[in-house]
Formats: sequence, structure tokens, C-alpha cells
Amino acid sequence: MIDSRCLMENGGGGGSCLPCTPEEEKQIVEELNREAERDLKEGNLYFVVSSRWFSKWERYVGQGDVDNLDNGQSFKSQDLNFERPGPIDNSDIIEYGSSNEGDELQLARTLLEGRDYVLVPKKVWEKLVQWYKGGPVLPRKMISQGVLNKKQFNVEVYPLCLKLIDSRDDSESTIRISKKASLQELYEKVCSVRGVERGKASIWDYFNKQKSSQLSGSNQTLEELHLQMDQEILLELQVDSSPSQSGKDSTGNELALVALEPPRSPMSIAGGPAMSNGHSSSYSLNLRPGSALNSSLTDMDDGFGAHSSVRRVEKGGLAGLQNMGNTCFMNSALQCLVHTPQLVEYFLEDYSEEINTQNPLGMHGELALAFGDLLRKLWSSGRAAVAPRVFKGKLALFAPQFSGYNQHDSQELLAFLLDGLHEDLNRVKQKPYIEMKDWSGEPDEEVADECWRNHKARNDSIIVDVCQGQYKSTLVCPICRKISITFDPFMYLSLPLPSTVTRTMIVTVFYDDGSGLPMPYTVSVLKHGNCRDLSQALGTACCLKGGESLLLAEVYDHKIYRMLENPFESLISIKDEDHIVAYRFSAKESGRKKLEIVHRDKSTPDLLKGNAGKYFGTPLITYMDNDSPSGADICLAASRLLSPFKRACSSTKAHSGQENGFLSEANGETSSSCNGQCEPRDQSMGNTELEDTSSEELPFQLFLTDDRYLSCKPMSKDSVINSGNCIKVVLEWTEKEQKLYDSSYLKDLPEVYHKAGYTAKKTRQEAVSLFSCLEAFLTDEPLGPDDMWYCPGCKEHRQATKKLDLWMLPDVLVFHLKRFSYSRYLKNKLDTFVDFPIHNLDLSKYVKQKDGQSYKYELFAISNHYGGLGGGHYTAFAKLIDENRWYSFDDSRVSPVNEADIKTSAAYVLFYQRVRTESKAELGETSQVRAGISMSLIIEIAQDIDPPLIESTSKGTELHLSLAKKLPLILSISLLSVHFCFNG
Repeated sequence: MIDSRCLMENGGGGGSCLPCTPEEEKQIVEELNREAERDLKEGNLYFVVSSRWFSKWERYVGQGDVDNLDNGQSFKSQDLNFERPGPIDNSDIIEYGSSNEGDELQLARTLLEGRDYVLVPKKVWEKLVQWYKGGPVLPRKMISQGVLNKKQFNVEVYPLCLKLIDSRDDSESTIRISKKASLQELYEKVCSVRGVERGKASIWDYFNKQKSSQLSGSNQTLEELHLQMDQEILLELQVDSSPSQSGKDSTGNELALVALEPPRSPMSIAGGPAMSNGHSSSYSLNLRPGSALNSSLTDMDDGFGAHSSVRRVEKGGLAGLQNMGNTCFMNSALQCLVHTPQLVEYFLEDYSEEINTQNPLGMHGELALAFGDLLRKLWSSGRAAVAPRVFKGKLALFAPQFSGYNQHDSQELLAFLLDGLHEDLNRVKQKPYIEMKDWSGEPDEEVADECWRNHKARNDSIIVDVCQGQYKSTLVCPICRKISITFDPFMYLSLPLPSTVTRTMIVTVFYDDGSGLPMPYTVSVLKHGNCRDLSQALGTACCLKGGESLLLAEVYDHKIYRMLENPFESLISIKDEDHIVAYRFSAKESGRKKLEIVHRDKSTPDLLKGNAGKYFGTPLITYMDNDSPSGADICLAASRLLSPFKRACSSTKAHSGQENGFLSEANGETSSSCNGQCEPRDQSMGNTELEDTSSEELPFQLFLTDDRYLSCKPMSKDSVINSGNCIKVVLEWTEKEQKLYDSSYLKDLPEVYHKAGYTAKKTRQEAVSLFSCLEAFLTDEPLGPDDMWYCPGCKEHRQATKKLDLWMLPDVLVFHLKRFSYSRYLKNKLDTFVDFPIHNLDLSKYVKQKDGQSYKYELFAISNHYGGLGGGHYTAFAKLIDENRWYSFDDSRVSPVNEADIKTSAAYVLFYQRVRTESKAELGETSQVRAGISMSLIIEIAQDIDPPLIESTSKGTELHLSLAKKLPLILSISLLSVHFCFNG
């Protein structure tokens, strides 16, 4: 039950109340979240909160439960004594130094929900602020996106950012406005920012610094007008025209005459462009009400519609796609599809008859039209890069999950696009109802044929013809052994990567007694292991002695973010980009007061946060000998911890004296790099220094701080510290400390898993073959607890065993390599190198149906992903079949690439095309036809040369010897005729 004091607070009774318990905070927030879910509507206010802070709060109130994967136990945050978080801190997600409009703070670009931030309803935010204070405040509004039954509510985290160019002085202003705002609202905001009259202002779409169209007289939203993030718009002012000033702007400069596009009928395909011969098309479609296809903006400006054929220009298919703001995932997927030979042939011809505008599962034909227009543009523009603005607008309209400017998954886009194109081009206008039958022992061939006929009765399109295959799914009940067999269609195959079960981690070990330099160690642990496993592996690697122990911690922003003190905490909670350190202690330190020292550089002030200097390096941790240490005690501890970093001499750093993490000077020896001219390092220098100082002064500038490092109180020699279990101290580095100590050892902290930028690793160390991935996909596996099967024999849901088999393969076979792994705590990417064939991929032994077709495939396109999850970069490799040459498509950049270089660990989605080989029967028939044609030609030519020869052969007589010498001439003429017949 929630305490009455918090019920009064939650009920709006007015004044403040006593602090709530963690359980009470959790219940209040859960109820407020449920209330917000029940009242979803456009315009609701949400607030952005840093995930760093919010995850601390979740652990504190018990939501961040930690599972022990070894024994199934669950530990609540209360059991682990998680501290109450300090004030809300959104500083890590703010974009500092940007040209913000007014005082409005902006979020850093490329943040991901869940990973970098969370969204909380207004009432939840108010409660959190009441409990914790802090900020800054980052409000965002909820908008609705999509059409009809595809409408979704989303919080507009990143409003549309437009760059306003004033034609009077070419000055630039930043306009931030919702993508759902009307054109009228844009005019009002622009006029307010520039201080001009509404009646004199004209705004132009100035994409790529070209006046595409004037934005006027429209009730469309900015989203429907296809305005893109960070694009430019142009402001022009109308002046009183006179004969002497017509054609000039407000500054007297001549205006460029821009031919406006003619008005377009809302009933025409893609806006009804005029044909190249000047005659408009009469073909029209009844599109959905309010369709934006009649927009003046289009990817197609060459006069090609769905009802006209396109002749490829020389070197067609080599156009890049402009990045519209984190749209490399879309560009990569599109380049693979627009280089699929069957789709190229289809969309370059007249496909208007197959547009299905009535399909409730489709996009009213608009997605197919937008894709077709884009494909035609790419194949007719030579090498000019294309800006897919209209296509992106359609994509956001029908798939709001891809709206905005965050990075998304190219495979997810491909799945949506293939399905959407199929429904828009479905030749079945009225889908019949077909009742599925349970399998009752019929032969596989009969069941498979019936299932495919039923599928084709409802789904018949170019996508089905080219991209869909069929697999056999077998479910077996573990209790009654009931078997269920179905034959289902597939558009692509998602293959798991059979990687190892271990994980490589890099952890830096520090010494609490100043006996050695920090040393990074690389260890291998079980992927689903726990912190105890990591400590044991690390202890072995660093030769931990008896009685010594390790304390694991995560470092973030040069401070201790969390202590990994629970031995059963899963390693899944540690991400690859995290910084993990371990502190090595000489004995058990339980019950002793902990000292944490963070470093601040006085020479680089942090003006944005109001600090005297910027934090840097890695915190140092040790334990104090008494419970109420003085400033002198803390100074001695700091001296001891810093002693390994003391420079051996002024001109040479002590790096060369390092051996296995220790310095030879620490044992009283002279570093060889000093050539015997430097005094050995004195590890006990702290005592002498303290004796030389006055009773108030310390050799270091030390400040006592709180848990959030928000306050700093100077410390003196006689200061007595009576804080809690952990004393947190800021050590300020002045020019003196920089000369005395080498701080580089504190700065060089590796990530848990080191990745070399976006470069694709071509190492074969963890290489697996495409066949092993396919075999893992086809292996028996039990269904998950959330995906159990209802057994008709047991009449209960069972965790059945599932087995997949390939039954029929399509002409275009798409493999999706499942590089991204998702769990409760972590989203991670596998950089395993998959060795895939480029030529002659033979899948014959994996296909159960033996129909005489060829199951050999050739690779023709790859969607690549470089970098980590949530960031990184997508590109594509595609083969121009006509040239038999590979090209790299990196957004707008297109360049040739050697076939040997397309195999990388970045390969994510593979596109294969069936190699057509004629069967023996086809070969025999073809040979007979060709032989018949050849013989008829030979007889015809021979008859012209010597009629008696033909007469004698027709009667079955042997060739006359006197005519035999004419045979070479007859054959040569015949072969030449056959050549021209077959090759034109």
C-alpha cells in the first residue's frame, strides 16, 4: 500500500510531503504511466530524460532487477543497496555549443530512445522533479503519424530544423518547428524571426540551393511538403513593382526567373507529368482522399510515369542517393532493390495496370508509384545523385516507425518495402476467404502444392513471382508427440550467426597502494556469465595473489558511474563501448572507509557547467585506515596512489621503465632512460612534503565533494572528514602536478571491446560459412516461453520443437544475417566474418522438393553495416549485370570496387539471383529445334546450289561423289545463316 503521506501528495493536496520510499515512488510512477497510456492524444506533453540517470532511478526503486543466469535467482535493487540517485542530470544528452534558437536547449543528434534517453509523461516528470530536482527541462509534444488504420502516436523528439536564407543579405537563421505544422505556421514563425510583414514574404523550397517551388497557397503540413531536416528555405520580399524595378528583389538585384511547374491533377499518376513529346497522359487513378501525390515536389523531373517506358541512358544505374539525415539505412536498402534485375525490368516498363488502389493492406498504390518513380530516376540520370525526398515522405506516411532522422535497420526497411510493394501491386483485387486445414498425414507434395495455390489465390504480384519461396515447418509436441506440418511462404531468410559462446573484454587494473602502473588486461568470459566470472578471469590474468581482491567499477564521464559489487550481476549489462576498471587491493577491506579521488584540470575550465576545471582521467580508489581521516591522511593516500605516475626526469617519461605494469624505479633502481643522471623515485615523498607545509596547507589542492560532484569544499591539513562509507575528493591538477606526474596513464582507458572505427574487419579469426549459418537456421529448436504452440492433442499451449526445411526457392533469394542481438539489458552487434560464395552458391542439398529446377545462385547485391548498434553507417555493393562489374554505393558517392573486396565482416543482407540452366529435356528439345532450323537452312541453300543433290538425298540415296566437294560451301553458308538468325 502507498503511504497516506504520498497519496496526499499524489492527489494534488497542495504542500510538500515527506520523501517516499522506493516502493512508493515506483507505484506512483507506474500509475501515472498507465493514466497517460489511457489518454493518448495529439499534443500531449512528454519530457526527455537521460537514460544514465533514469536507469539509476529504476535500480533504486527495484525495476532494474538483475537475473542470476547460473541459478535462476533474482536480486532486487533493495537487496543490493543501490543508492538513491541525485538530481536529474540531462547534461549528457544536450548539444552544447550549437546555435540554439533563443534559450531553447537542443538534444544531441543521433540519440536513441532506450539507449540514450527515455520519454516520460508530464505528470511523471513533475513527480521526478519534485522528488529529485535537477534538469534541464526538455519538453516534447506527441504527434500522430500514418494514415487510416496505420496511424501511430509518436513523440516528436527532434522537431524539423530548417535553415532560413534571407535573400536580402544572404544571412542564415535556424527555424525549429514541428513537421506537423502548417505552411501558415511556418510563415508566421519566419516573419516573426526576420521581422517582416506577412503579406510581403515569399518562402521557397531551397533544397540543394535550388528554388524547387514556392511554398504558398497550401493547407498541407511541412511533412506533406517533403521539407527535410537541416534543408534550406529561401525568404524573398515582394516590393512595389514599377517598370524600372520589375524583375528585381528588395535590394535591387535581378531575380532569376524560375519556371514554375504547371498545376497537376490530383488524379494522375505521380502528379501526371507531361510526356517528353509535350503531350500529357490521359491515364489516371482514383487515389485515396487527400493524397499528396499531386505535390509539386517529386523525385521524378524527367517526365516518366508508371504508364511509360524508360530507355536506359548510357551507364544507367550508377546514380547515388543523397543522405537526407541518417538515411543511409534507406539508401543501402534501395540500392539493392533498384539493382535487382527483375525489378528493374518491371518498373522500367508500363506497370500501371497492376497498381492496386483498393487493397486495404496496401498503401493505395502510392508506395509502388514512389518507388517506381525513384527507380526510373536512378536509371535515367546517369551519374547524378538523386534526393529521394518524395519517397522518404511516402515512407514516413505509411511506416511512421521510419519517420524522423534516427538511424534504423536496413533489413527492417527491406521487409516493409517488399511487403508494401507486393500489396500495392497485388493482382488479386478481392481476396477470397480460404480456411486452413490441419495436416492429417497427406504427402508433402500435395500439401505444399495446395498451400501455394491458396497463397497465390490471395497474393499474386511481381514480388511473389520473383522474391517469395516456401518452407516446410514441422512442430512436435513434447508431451503427446502430436505433429503439425505447414508450408509457409517467405520473402527472405534470417540466418543466425553460430558465433562462440565466449566474449572478449578489456579491463584496466589499478593498484590501491601505488605499487604499479595501471595495466589493461584482455580476458575471455562466457557471454552470459556474471561479474564473479569476470573477476576470476581477471585475477588469473593479473596474477592476483592470495589475500588480494578486485573491485570492479564502470567509469563514465571520468567518474565512477557504478560499482559492480554484486557477484551475480550479468555481464550482459556491460556494453562493448563501456569503460570497466578494476581496483586491486592487498587485503580484505570490508568495513573500512573508501576513498575515491577524481581529477580536475585547472588549466581547462568547464565554463558550460560552471566548474573551475574539466574532469579528466580515471578515478583512483583506496581504503582509509581510520574512520575519521584528516586532510593530511587523505593527502598521504593521494601521494601514494599517484607515486607510480611520477616522472623519472623532466625530459623523459617513465614509460620505458615499465615492466609488467611496474616501474623499476619503484624498487629503488634508476631508469635506463635517464642514463643514471636522475634520482630514483621516492615512494614515500608524501611524508616529507607534508612536513614542509604549514598546518593549513597541503601539497595538493583537494576538495571534498558530494555524490553528484556538485559542491566542492576546500580541504586543509587539519580537516577531519566524517562522511559516510565513501569519501569523494576532487584533486585539482595545476601546472605543478602536470610537471611532476605523467597524467597520460590516467587518460588512456580502453573500451571493453575495442573496435577500429567503421573499417570492416576482414579477419578470418571468427569466420563462419554461409552454409553453417543456413544449417543453424534449419536445426531443430524449442519454441521460446513467449511463443508456445497450442497443441490440438493436449488442448494446451506447449513449448514445442520446431524444424524448418526449405521446400521451394525464389528466383531472387535474400539472406539476412542476424548480426544484432537483443536482450533485456543489451543490444549488441556481432562482427563475425561470414564467408559467403559470390559465384555458384549451390543449395540443392538443402531443398526438399526435387522439381528439376536449378538451385545455383549468383550474388548481385549486399547491404553493409559498419560500426556499432544505433550508430554506424550503411552502404551497399551492387553488380551491374550488363557490365559484369561491382560498384560501391555510399549515399551519393558511387565508385567501382573489385569483386575480391566485397567480402567483409560488414555484410548484413545478401541478394542472390538464380542461375538458369536448361534441363536435359529442354536441351534436347532446343537442340532439335536448332538442328531442324539448321537442316532446313542447309537444304534451302543446297537446293539453290544444286537441285539434283536434294532430289537424291530426299530419295534416300547416298551423296553423289561428284557433288561431295560442294558440301563445305553449303555448310559454311548454312552456319553463317544460322549465326545471323540467332544473333541478329
